[in-house]
Amino acid sequence: MTSWLHEERLQAVEAALRDSGARRVLDLGCGEGDLFVRLARQERFDTLIGIDICAASLARLRDRLARADVRAGHIDLRIASMVQPPPDLRGFDCALLVETIEHTDPAHLSQLKRALFHQLRPDRVVITTPNAEFNALLGVPAGRMRRSDHRFEWTRAEFQAWCGQAAQGAGYRVMFSDVGGAHPDLGAASQMAVFDLAHAWQDGKDGTESWTE
Repeated sequence: MTSWLHEERLQAVEAALRDSGARRVLDLGCGEGDLFVRLARQERFDTLIGIDICAASLARLRDRLARADVRAGHIDLRIASMVQPPPDLRGFDCALLVETIEHTDPAHLSQLKRALFHQLRPDRVVITTPNAEFNALLGVPAGRMRRSDHRFEWTRAEFQAWCGQAAQGAGYRVMFSDVGGAHPDLGAASQMAVFDLAHAWQDGKDGTESWTE
């Protein structure tokens, strides 16, 4: 993963989070906390919860937080699965899945959809994932994925189809944007979906929109 792309991705997610005005935030699959530490340094959040299935990653994140200038009272880190989330995390302002969904077993994607959009049901969901179409420009050989621990990588059409079905089935609207370049044929290195719980949306559309930056 190139550093420029990683930084652009984090900035894009932070912008989507800032735009929502969220104060209670879930970082699902927080890992070692490149995003989580940045958020923990900001005063505007009342609650930050990170979950991950890897105890070693959470231990490294705790070490990073201990070295950072953050107030610890609003932070909670838990060993947990995105597909079986703790029930007390329902109804947060925003949930973030930053380069984590592609680590999910494809057989569990329906379970993840239910857990995220029906059980947790945050007001906003932000998902980023690699754009498989861009891989050739990053030097990834045909038939390979960017990382050996990825279980799949979606094209733009596949990502938008999954997100559109998730949004329509749970009462969300979803908008898409590119992160990390904008090739005229292959799109960007990463793709981002921002879902909003559509309390007031009764227009009969399929719940999907797109925008470009």
